[in-house]
Amino acid sequence: MKSETAVNNFSNGYNCAQSVFLAFCEEYGLEGKTALKLTCGLGGGFRSGELCGAVSGAVLAIGLKDGQFDLEDNESKALCHSKMIGFIDQFREQFSSITCKDLLGYDISTEEGKAQHQHGKPVCTEMVKRAAELLVELGY
Repeated sequence: MKSETAVNNFSNGYNCAQSVFLAFCEEYGLEGKTALKLTCGLGGGFRSGELCGAVSGAVLAIGLKDGQFDLEDNESKALCHSKMIGFIDQFREQFSSITCKDLLGYDISTEEGKAQHQHGKPVCTEMVKRAAELLVELGY
C-alpha cells in the first residue's frame, strides 16, 4: 500500500516530500536515488514553513505521471493541472491549509519553531499518509 510505504519512508528519516514522492516515482520511471535528490530541499515547506512538503511530493508525482513534456501537447498539461488542483482541493478541504506552518501550528523556519519540531511528529506523519492516500484515490 502506497500510504504505508510513504509513512515508512518518513519513519526511516526521509523528509515529507521525499517520503511521498519516493512511494510513487519508480512506478512512473524515475529511480529512487534521483527522486530523493530532487525532493531533498522540499521538506518543511522548503525549510521556510511554506508549501507542505507532502503536498510538494504529491504534486511532483502527478507531474511525473501526467505532466506535459511536448509543447504541442496541451491535453497532458490540462490533465496535470486538473489532477493537481483536485489533489490540492481535497487536501485543503481535509486540513484547511496546504502551508506547513499552518498545519504544524508553528513556523519551522524560526529558531523557536525548529526547537518545537521533532522529526516524525504525528501531524507530519498524517500529512504524508493522507497525501499518498489522496494520490491513490486519484488513480496514482
